[in-house]
Amino acid sequence: MSKLPAPPADGFCAKAWAHTADLQQAIVEHPFNAALTDGTLDRDRFAFYIVQDARYLVGFAQALAAAATRADNAEDAAFLAGASQGALVEERRLHAGYVAEFGLTDTEIAGIGTSPSCLAYTSFLRANALTESYPVLLAAILPCFWVYQHVGTAILETTGGAEGHPYRAWIQTYADDEFAAAVLTARDLTDRVAAAADEETRRRMLEAFTRATEYEWLFWNSAWIKEEWPTARFLG
Repeated sequence: MSKLPAPPADGFCAKAWAHTADLQQAIVEHPFNAALTDGTLDRDRFAFYIVQDARYLVGFAQALAAAATRADNAEDAAFLAGASQGALVEERRLHAGYVAEFGLTDTEIAGIGTSPSCLAYTSFLRANALTESYPVLLAAILPCFWVYQHVGTAILETTGGAEGHPYRAWIQTYADDEFAAAVLTARDLTDRVAAAADEETRRRMLEAFTRATEYEWLFWNSAWIKEEWPTARFLG
């Protein structure tokens, strides 16, 4: 397990995390994550979450790929492109694992609608990829890395290693050293780009980081309530 060091105090990431600190704590304490932590999260909610996450990762991968095309050096481009590929690999793994664990068919999975919050979050990332500058896009992408590592590590610390935990595989995915290294790379990249940007760009970066973090909370909440479209009842 890797607990991340604090980002440089004078950088963008430190400011963004401080700005969203209460929201970050609310995410860790959300009923979905509280139930995930103590192992009481029911399988239907977790299954709903996994389906939404697999769909979200496609949009996240597209945003990462767009960022890779704008990087001004090969190392940063390689990291972003690799993260994009990794997100798609994870999407396939989640899909296969869901089918195996819950015994659902592809037809049944397709019958689980994409939640409003999942669609909104992926649409937000795609919109940033199409319309925003490279620095702002990086800030919009960063919470998915950082928040998941923060949540995974917090849960692992609480469970004391997650031995015998029903969701141990998920917890360890986001609390391991390899994922922590990716988060540090993403943070460092965002700080470097922010340092070279003007004040207005940094303001927009903070807005994007904050909005993406809000979507992170909404995403967990949508899984907890198994969010549906309230308009569905009008459509038969």
